[in-house]
Amino acid sequence: MSPSIRSIKGTADILPDASKQWQALEEKLHSFMTIHGYKEIRTPAFEHTNLFARGVGEDTDIVSKEMYSWVDQGGTALTLKPELTAPVVRAFIQHNLNKISPVTKLYYMDALFRRERPQKGRLRQFHQFGVEAFGSPHPEQDAEVIAIAWSFFQSLGIREMVLNLNSIGSSECRENYRSALQNFLRPHLGELSETSQQRFDTNPLRILDTKAPHEIEILKNAPLISEFLTSEDANHFREVKANLETLQIPYTLNNRMVRGLDYYTRTTFEITSGALGAQDALCGGGRYDNLVETLGGKPTPAIGFAAGVERLLLILESELIRENDSVHVYTVCLGDAPRSYIMEITHKLRKMGISVGTDMLRRSMKAQMREANKLNATLAIIVGETELENQTVVVKELKKGTQIEIPMEKLEEAVKS
Repeated sequence: MSPSIRSIKGTADILPDASKQWQALEEKLHSFMTIHGYKEIRTPAFEHTNLFARGVGEDTDIVSKEMYSWVDQGGTALTLKPELTAPVVRAFIQHNLNKISPVTKLYYMDALFRRERPQKGRLRQFHQFGVEAFGSPHPEQDAEVIAIAWSFFQSLGIREMVLNLNSIGSSECRENYRSALQNFLRPHLGELSETSQQRFDTNPLRILDTKAPHEIEILKNAPLISEFLTSEDANHFREVKANLETLQIPYTLNNRMVRGLDYYTRTTFEITSGALGAQDALCGGGRYDNLVETLGGKPTPAIGFAAGVERLLLILESELIRENDSVHVYTVCLGDAPRSYIMEITHKLRKMGISVGTDMLRRSMKAQMREANKLNATLAIIVGETELENQTVVVKELKKGTQIEIPMEKLEEAVKS
């Protein structure tokens, strides 16, 4: 016997019980986003590799270490998408969505692929949902996007949430801050990790993302980006905070938070939950006013966020679904003669929109009734040779244990009531 083939490390099968959780989350997401005026977009599973190199940044861990890339038979470099903002921006540009409306509001839920070390709530094929809003440079758009993330998590009953907020300013601001940060870190260069030393020249702001305790200690005395904001940047951030206060959304200023991708400008934010433990991030996002132009479109301000689905489901557990799998009716066949009629009424009831379970193993009545109870059926419809001959059915209310025999033509009426 040959060995069985198993799933690839860092991937997971979503089995039927878990699928119910996913479906419930998706339904809530679609309903919530529709109420808020956001429309769904779906992009292909793979894109040109250059899209992520230009959009996400060649020096980011995603592009330099984690992408699944290959060259196809036509010599085209392709990549399974590791994040969703760049593909959505590509679609926004390609399909001229800016001409449909001056502000374009989109949301998505999709699978992504990164070759990183698998851990709880983080896989090599994983899923994210999020939003992207194009067209408005104003702080009220920032506040709306943050409020959508905060309110959606609240609607799911998530507690212990913290909104971390920062502004990393415009390109001018960051260039000045970059020089100041390099000057501060230069005397400590030998103490930094190999990764941070590589980032020192290419993207020193990424060093602020370090998780190494000794580097965190060094950075305690580093200059803050808030000290380098232009007056326009500072005014924008002040209004974002004021809008959040109006919406009664509490926030914590985090001057060290720059987010991991190169395209962010001005507002950056992250929502965490203590319910997740050490890996506590629920979602992260921010403004990216230069990305559309970087990828070949017209200058267009934009802001968005993305949230990990697997990590979210870890803390929701059974909160999304409060009932077990159930059917309304279970059809029970006794003997061979009624089998065709059982199939007929099962099919007819399902066409009426009624959930119906039925036996496909020709089991005993006892085994069929056990299955009906396992599926939490409300009614069992029992047909044996006697009922078939008399043109009747037995309708049993499983929770009460009572049953009546009725003419076959009255079955639909009895099931509806």
